[in-house]
Amino acid sequence: MMPENHRHPTGQEQSPALIQNSGQGKFEEIIIYNELRKQLEHVSLALFKELIRRFAWRKIDWRKLFLAGAVMSIAGIILPTFLLAYHRNSRSESPNGTMHLSKNLTEARLDKSQLVTSAPFVSLNSSIEAKESARVLLMRQNRRKTIDVLKVVHPPPRRSVPRHLQRYLQSLSSHEALLYAKREIEHAPLVENVGNDSYLYAPVFRNISIFKRSYELMEMILKVYIYRDGKKPIFHQPRLNGIYASEGWFMKLMEANREFVTKEPEKAHLFYLPYSSRQLELALYVRNSHNLRPLSKFLRDYVNMIASKYPFWNRTHGSDHFLVACHDWSEILQNKEPSPCCGAPFFVLQTGPFITTEHVELKDNAIKALCNADLKENFVAGKDVSLPETAIRIASKPLRNIGGGIRVSQRPILAFFAGKMHGRVRPKLLKHWLNKDADMRIYGPLSRRVSKNMSYVRHMKSSKYCICPMGYEVNSPRIVEAIYYECVPVIIADNFVLPLSEVLEWKAFSVTVAEIDIPKLKEILLAIPLKRYLQMLMNVKMVQKHFLWNPNPMRYDLFHMILHSIWYNRLNQIQNPQS
Repeated sequence: MMPENHRHPTGQEQSPALIQNSGQGKFEEIIIYNELRKQLEHVSLALFKELIRRFAWRKIDWRKLFLAGAVMSIAGIILPTFLLAYHRNSRSESPNGTMHLSKNLTEARLDKSQLVTSAPFVSLNSSIEAKESARVLLMRQNRRKTIDVLKVVHPPPRRSVPRHLQRYLQSLSSHEALLYAKREIEHAPLVENVGNDSYLYAPVFRNISIFKRSYELMEMILKVYIYRDGKKPIFHQPRLNGIYASEGWFMKLMEANREFVTKEPEKAHLFYLPYSSRQLELALYVRNSHNLRPLSKFLRDYVNMIASKYPFWNRTHGSDHFLVACHDWSEILQNKEPSPCCGAPFFVLQTGPFITTEHVELKDNAIKALCNADLKENFVAGKDVSLPETAIRIASKPLRNIGGGIRVSQRPILAFFAGKMHGRVRPKLLKHWLNKDADMRIYGPLSRRVSKNMSYVRHMKSSKYCICPMGYEVNSPRIVEAIYYECVPVIIADNFVLPLSEVLEWKAFSVTVAEIDIPKLKEILLAIPLKRYLQMLMNVKMVQKHFLWNPNPMRYDLFHMILHSIWYNRLNQIQNPQS
C-alpha cells in the first residue's frame, strides 16, 4: 500500500513514474507562466509607449484609458490562471502520467524544458525537506550574525566635577591626593539605589557604595606614567590573542589612553612597567632548558636601569609601580610525575612569580597584576591584583561568541568540561567523571566525533554549570569563558584568589568546589536550589560587561576594572596619618 500522500484523489495508487512526472510538471508550469508574463510585459510596454506619445500630443481619452487599464489588469490575472488550470487538468488526464507540451512552444522553451527534465527527482516529501533545510540554514546565518555582533550596552557618562573641587585636587601633591581619596572611600555614602548609574548591578559587588565612590575618585584623580624605556618586542608590543591575551590588551589600551595617562611623571600616582611576559619568554627563553634565570635577570636589570635613571622608583621603593603579566611559567619548569589517571604525566607547580625573584623590591613592593594569583606562590592579597585570564581567538574580534546562552529549561547538560590534562586537578576530575554519568559531560580534549555534533562553545551555552578546574596554575581561561557564554562557573582551584575580588562578590555568580570534593561534584551541584541557580545565572549575565575587552574602552569594562583594582590596592597600602 502506498503512503497517503502518494495517492491520486480518485483513490487509485500512483506509480513512481507518475510522482516523478508530477514534479516535472511543476517545473514546466513555471516555464509557461514565465513565457506568458514576458508576453504581457511586451504588451504593457507597447501600451505605455502609446500613452506617452498621446500624452505628448494631448490626445488622451481618459475614459478609454481607464477602461483599457481595467481590461489589461483582469486579463493579466485570469489568463495565466486559466491556462495553468487547463494545463494541470490535461496532465492529470494523461494515461501514462506524462505531460504533453504544446506544439507551439519555441525552440528556446523546449531547451529549457529539457534542462529541467534532465535533473533527478525525488518524492513530494522533498519539498518539505527543502523547506526544513532552508529554515535551518536561515537559523545558522542568524546565529553567525549573533556570534559576530554583540550588542554592547553603553554605560552612563562620567559625572562632571565641580570647579571648586577640581581646583582643590589640582592643588594637592600626588601623595596628598591619594590620602584624600582614601578618606573619601572610607566614608563613602551609602548607595541604596544606584539611580542614574543603574548600569551597575549591586548583587555582583561586595560593596556597591565603596566601589562606586572609589571608581568616581579614580576618574577624578588618577594619573599613570608609562615608562618609554625598553625596546620591542619585549616592551610596548602587546600580543592580543591566545590564552595570555589579558596582558596584551591591557598594554594596548593603557598606552592608547588619554584620560589616565600623563607625560609628566611628577604628577603621576602610578607608574607602569610596560613589558610582556609572553614576549619575554619568546625572546629569551631557550626551549627545553627549564631555566628562567636569564628572564629574571633581564627584568632585574631593567628595574635597576629605571631606578638609576629616574627618581620615582627609589622614592617609594617601587610600591607605586605596577606590572601586568599573564603566563603559566610552570608549563616551562616541569616536574613530570605519574598522573592519578592512567599513569600519564602531569605537571607540578614548583615556585612563584619566577621572573620577579631576582629583584627584592620588585618582588616585595611593586603591585603585580597576575593571572597566577596563588596564595602559596607569593601572591599578596590586598596588594597584588588577580588578573582575569581571557582567551581571545581573533584579535580583531575580541567580543566574538559572547552571550547567547539558551534558556534554562532547554539546557540538557548539568555540567561540562573539556580540555587537556594540565596540572593536578584535571586528571582527578576525569578519573571520577569520565563516561560515568550522562548529566556530567566531562571529557579530555574534545574529540572530532563529539564536536561534530556540538561545538565546544555550544556545549558551554547548553550547560547549567561549566567546570573550571585549574591547569598548570590556579587560573584558567574557562572562568571568563563561562561568563562570556552565560554558564555558571564551577571553580576548582585551592588557594586561588579570584579575579577582581577586591570589588566583585564571586559567590553571587559562581560556585567554588574544593579539590578534595571532586567525587561529590554532582551531589554538590544538585543540592543548589533552583531559585539560587537562577539568581546566579542572572548575575552571570549582569557581571559579563565587566569582563569585556572593548576595542574602544568604556566605563566599567575589563580594562577599567583592572585599572581600578590596581588603584584600589595602591590606596590600601597607604598609611593614613590620622588613623
